Amino acid sequence: MDSFAEELRREAEEELPEEETEDESVGKTANISVPGIHLPLLPKYFKHPTPRGRKEMDFQKAKNACLNYIQDALLQNQWQRAAEFMMNYLETLESNSTAKRLAAPEVIWRTGTEILCHHSRSNIEEFNQFIDRMKNLGVKNYLKICLEHAFYLLCNGSMDSAYQNLSLSESWRYGNQTVAQDKELKLIQGYKGLLDYYNWLQKKNVMLELDEDSYAKSSVQQEMRSFFRQAAVNLKEIIKIPGVWDPFVLCYVDLLEFYGEDEEARQVLNEYAYNDKFPLNPNAHVFFYQFLKRQGESKKKLLSVLKILHQIVPSHELMLEFYTMLQKSKRSKRNRLGLEVIFSALDFAGWKENVKAWRSLAKQIKQILENSNKQLDWVMKEWDLRKDWWPSFHFSRYSAKRNWQENECLAYEKALVAGILLGKDCKYFKYVSHQGCKAKKKKFTLLKKFVKEHSSAGLKVSAISGPSTCL
Repeated sequence: MDSFAEELRREAEEELPEEETEDESVGKTANISVPGIHLPLLPKYFKHPTPRGRKEMDFQKAKNACLNYIQDALLQNQWQRAAEFMMNYLETLESNSTAKRLAAPEVIWRTGTEILCHHSRSNIEEFNQFIDRMKNLGVKNYLKICLEHAFYLLCNGSMDSAYQNLSLSESWRYGNQTVAQDKELKLIQGYKGLLDYYNWLQKKNVMLELDEDSYAKSSVQQEMRSFFRQAAVNLKEIIKIPGVWDPFVLCYVDLLEFYGEDEEARQVLNEYAYNDKFPLNPNAHVFFYQFLKRQGESKKKLLSVLKILHQIVPSHELMLEFYTMLQKSKRSKRNRLGLEVIFSALDFAGWKENVKAWRSLAKQIKQILENSNKQLDWVMKEWDLRKDWWPSFHFSRYSAKRNWQENECLAYEKALVAGILLGKDCKYFKYVSHQGCKAKKKKFTLLKKFVKEHSSAGLKVSAISGPSTCL
């Protein structure tokens, strides 16, 4: 931040009052051994750069107030103003309070980084200089600062510099701090592995464009092997630590699959999804399911994975695929679970206008009614859980108007479900069927006929479930 400091000093000198005479300036200079930095917009008690001759209490009070000004400027995106206050807050490093002195480096690092990332006159060189000073200011946050530095370089397209930075920080050792920062070190190695994977991927794309008999292809494959070994070592280590490591796991599995190490990839994904030490992560089950599907795993195994995903996230987009698989089964138990899955998915706002979901529900209920109502108790049980809120959530007159205007297919499927569950007097059904008879008379006449013929079943559901209303 040296150039910032110089600019701020120049701005301060330019803003000195014109009335001040040369003699006065000389006199002031003679009385002060270190010239003060007058920063614009600073309160009066911030005009002196050092705490000499000042009580520690007053010094801390001033620095706390300065930090509040910095935070206020950050919240208002006033980066120049924040930079000006930061120049004064740096004096906290000279505090007589050990606690304040030890806490200051992290505050300066975090706020300074935020300022430099957004300031209009900031650049990579400025940021690099600032980060290097922060690294030398203390070892407590050394690896975190290195990792953030790497992120900044990556965001600015300096991948080689980022990789070099991670490599240097990977070899960092400092007494007991090495043990205390073991997780940060693993994270450094993990991100280094991601960059190795990226380089491997680049070489893979080059190889795919080369002719089979090309001499260069062998050389590229060797480079790929080298990147693979480097990436695999680091990625394998980090995913052993309980946590959410989605990008690392996906990259590692991709590497293993490419080289035919499918069994190890299966073990990695199985551990990631089912190890109790890891936090609950729906993505882990999705990754495992997608892998098994690529491997041509049995339907039974695929269903078992999706069943667990359904218990964790009943609104997941894979639930429609899960439902389809269950409905293709000849087992009654799976058909019953399918009805539960589709009802549960439609409980969520994100599925309210999913045509496939409503079509699936309408089709299954219709099949149940046409099959002598043998499985009507399935529908009754699911509807009983929803009879108090589904009418206003899905089947209001407002929804009917909007659905009809935006998607007639959706309105048709929902009208069929509404007519069966709530009867032919449901306002959603009445509105859609009335509008439909004007546009597609034959199709909606059959709809009305079906609902009328099976209205006794719908009334039976309503009678068992209790009175329901449709807004």
